Amino acid sequence: MKPSLRRIPLSREISFAVIAYLYLPVIVLAAYSFNANRTATVWTEFSFNWYLRILHNPSIQAAALNSLIVATAATVASTIIGLLAAVGTQKRFKGRSTLEGLINSPLILPEIVVAVATLILFVSVGIGVGLLSITIAHIAFCIPFAYLPIKARLAEMDKHYNEAALDLYANRFDAFRLITLPLLWPGILSGATLAFVISLDDFITSFFLSGPGATTLPVYIFSSIKAGITPEVNAISTVMVLVSIVLVALSFAINRIGKPIRR
Repeated sequence: MKPSLRRIPLSREISFAVIAYLYLPVIVLAAYSFNANRTATVWTEFSFNWYLRILHNPSIQAAALNSLIVATAATVASTIIGLLAAVGTQKRFKGRSTLEGLINSPLILPEIVVAVATLILFVSVGIGVGLLSITIAHIAFCIPFAYLPIKARLAEMDKHYNEAALDLYANRFDAFRLITLPLLWPGILSGATLAFVISLDDFITSFFLSGPGATTLPVYIFSSIKAGITPEVNAISTVMVLVSIVLVALSFAINRIGKPIRR
């Protein structure tokens, strides 16, 4: 008989406790974002006032625009690099494992270490803090999030399609453009969506590399909390959580589209 986690005593209760610990604070935060009272922890009545206020707050609009600019640029660049890396590491060669380890290293290294090292590097080469430095750093750590879905989709693709195109006198570029790329697009979009979410939600790297006029939305939220938690901060955080959930769900849904059948 195969061992089952359900046979472990209190396994279900522990699972529910862990889930409650992780998600109850988010639910409470979302609930208090509809609180009409200025004091975030004292409920008075239901109101959408704070969501309307963040739409007309110039500081929030500027921070949101910075986040979108950085996330969009990082997504495009990291997805292109991830696609090239996935195609380049498709065949076995000496040092492939080492190269793949380097590509995926941002997933393993502590982000605080990467952020400090990136800041020191940029200062050493004369690149000041700002949107440019944030974007370059985001591209670096978003690459594995774009690379892995593309790599997984490429591994599932039937190699006979590409071989058939070559047999029909197509060159390698045309075979990639007409055969491989259309089959890879769900993995590419899935990876791009994940990279966008990771960049949009990043705080540590953005905090270290942000400068005057280069405040992203997570950094703005952190700065606002120093003055006290308000329903306005709760509203911004709730919007970011909802956007992240929708984009992650979209990424998984896209990745399941048209999966090729492996022979």
